[in-house]
Amino acid sequence: MHRISNERKLFNGVRNTYINISFKHRNISYVSNEETDGDWPYRKPPPPSPSSSKSVVRTVCSLVCQSYYQQQTHFKSTPDHLSLSITSDYLMTEEAITVVASLADEAGSMVALSFFYWAIGFDKFKYFMRFYVVAAMSMIENSNTEIAHEVMRCMVRNLGEIGRLNEAVNMVIEMRNQGLEMSTQTLNCCVGVAAERGSVELARKVLDEMCERGAFPDSCTFKILITSYCRTSEISEVDKWLCAMLDKGYVLDNATCTLVLSAFCDKGHVNRALWFFYKMIGMGLKPNVINFTTLIHGLCKKGRVKQAFELLEEMVRKGWKPNVYTHTVLIDGMCKKGWTDKAFRLFLKLVRSESYKPNVFTYTAMISGYCKEGKMSRAEMLLTRMHEQGLVPNEDTYTTLISGHCKIGNLTRAYELMDQMRNEGAAPNMCTYNVIIDGLFRKGRIQEAYKQLDIALEQGLQADEVTYTILIMEKCKQSDIKHALVIFSKMIKLGIKPDMHLYTTLISGFSRTKRMDECERLFEDAVKHGLVPTKETYTSMICGYCKDGKVNDATKMFKRMSEHGCVPDSITYGALISGLCKKSKLDEARSHYDAMMDKGLSPCEVTRLTIAYEYCKANDSVNAMKVIYRLEKKLWVRTVNTLVRKLCSEKKVDIAVLFLHKLIDKDKNLDQITLTAFVTACYDNNQYAIVSDIQERLSKGIG
Repeated sequence: MHRISNERKLFNGVRNTYINISFKHRNISYVSNEETDGDWPYRKPPPPSPSSSKSVVRTVCSLVCQSYYQQQTHFKSTPDHLSLSITSDYLMTEEAITVVASLADEAGSMVALSFFYWAIGFDKFKYFMRFYVVAAMSMIENSNTEIAHEVMRCMVRNLGEIGRLNEAVNMVIEMRNQGLEMSTQTLNCCVGVAAERGSVELARKVLDEMCERGAFPDSCTFKILITSYCRTSEISEVDKWLCAMLDKGYVLDNATCTLVLSAFCDKGHVNRALWFFYKMIGMGLKPNVINFTTLIHGLCKKGRVKQAFELLEEMVRKGWKPNVYTHTVLIDGMCKKGWTDKAFRLFLKLVRSESYKPNVFTYTAMISGYCKEGKMSRAEMLLTRMHEQGLVPNEDTYTTLISGHCKIGNLTRAYELMDQMRNEGAAPNMCTYNVIIDGLFRKGRIQEAYKQLDIALEQGLQADEVTYTILIMEKCKQSDIKHALVIFSKMIKLGIKPDMHLYTTLISGFSRTKRMDECERLFEDAVKHGLVPTKETYTSMICGYCKDGKVNDATKMFKRMSEHGCVPDSITYGALISGLCKKSKLDEARSHYDAMMDKGLSPCEVTRLTIAYEYCKANDSVNAMKVIYRLEKKLWVRTVNTLVRKLCSEKKVDIAVLFLHKLIDKDKNLDQITLTAFVTACYDNNQYAIVSDIQERLSKGIG
């Protein structure tokens, strides 16, 4: 009886509502922005519909009520009632608006919400903004703001699908004027949809606007933004929002924590990843194996394998058992460090383990280690072992092996592996062809290399950044800089972004030909595109400036290295020192030489000899001696022998004899080539007495 009474009340309400179209909204309804120019777009409702429309509305309301009161979870058609799925063909958008408002008014918000969910299953209602607005306003009238917010969130998600997210968000904000205060859950929905659509900036804008109107971000809000910036690799923004999150006392879940750690590690910010990791632990995060493995991987990529093992020990102390992926990243890290024997011991530990067995990635990492050392028989042994274990090598496994054989010049075996790869269903990819092409170029088989490139392209593969780098390097090797630039330009036009290695290759090629204007243009272009110059980049620039006699520019470039966190090595120092010596700037050269030695860097023979010889040319044998005396005995002896011979060739016997005496003091077994060169120079310059003194010293030393 109660249900019949409610239905009768509902139908009376529908009849009256449909005739008057008032339903507590003061004869106004929402219109989309494209239908009006008003600030809050309302319009008066249409005139009363024909009787057929009234019938559709009554039928819909009847089915809604029956379905709801029977506590069905969805609408079902019966022989006695018109199916709502059929009714949707006759129900117009204006009628749907009338139905949802009438149901909210007469039967309550939950009944109206049931109809709302059904209606948005059809595109004509799903993307009709006025339907959402009236539904939400009806819920507000019933003081059901939570349901009103759910309606608004549905609108944001659905309109976001068709590129009307901005419009939907603006409506959410405007609904505040109708009594719907901002909520954090709705804020997160708007921010989340914006982020899902790939517009992090829009997500930021939405956050700022909604926060100004009373919506307060929670941990979910921060998670959405942090995750989005991780995916776009904007590490500075990730760091910024992490700090804001930490200030609020929020802790990320393990999955998001792993994403953040991975983002930091991928960009080389391992220390920052470690800081964040331990900060999260201090705030209550219970780390898992995946968190630890991500950090261990990051440390291994930076070559900090010892620290990675320390973290492994900490992980075990906390009760977590390393899995095959943890061991794989450690094996890969050790192989890249050159610790192949240690890596193999860990590999064997996995082989003998009852819990975990090495997988394809583990084998590939171990094979890569042996290939880097040129131990191809061991690498091939592991490939055989893989097949015995029932593991199928993937493209990376074969490409690694092919690369190893190409590096040692065994192109016959490389081709055999490509055929084997195809037979096992693993078609060579562009990476595979790249290593073959590079190997052919190294062997001077240029035409064959280009033929392999043609084969790759005919198979539908696309030349990538590595391909273009190989081609440009080959042109630079041939000093064909013009064609190298042509290839570079083509690469840019195709939308392939060059990395810093490619820029460095071009800069090195131009610097060898003293075309420093081009080097400068390329250097600044790389920086402008957000690339970070490497130590090799700076060294190439410094070498080029010094060859061109522009030592002041070389010195400026040397000082700029710290801007990008680059630390000069002995080659960098050597290039600058040689350039300064050629310009007779010995004080500056000496300053850099001492700085290099103070850092524990060993100067190459050219650097040692150049600075010592320049002092000798300036008749400053004292400073020449001081420069050489900073060397260890073996290098000292070698340098002095070479210096003496060079001085003798320049007929500077008077200075050569000083170094020869020092050499005899240090090493009684005087190099016979050096002695012969010295004696010959003395005779040529009629310095017989000096020869006599040296021979006397040597004979006394022997005796």
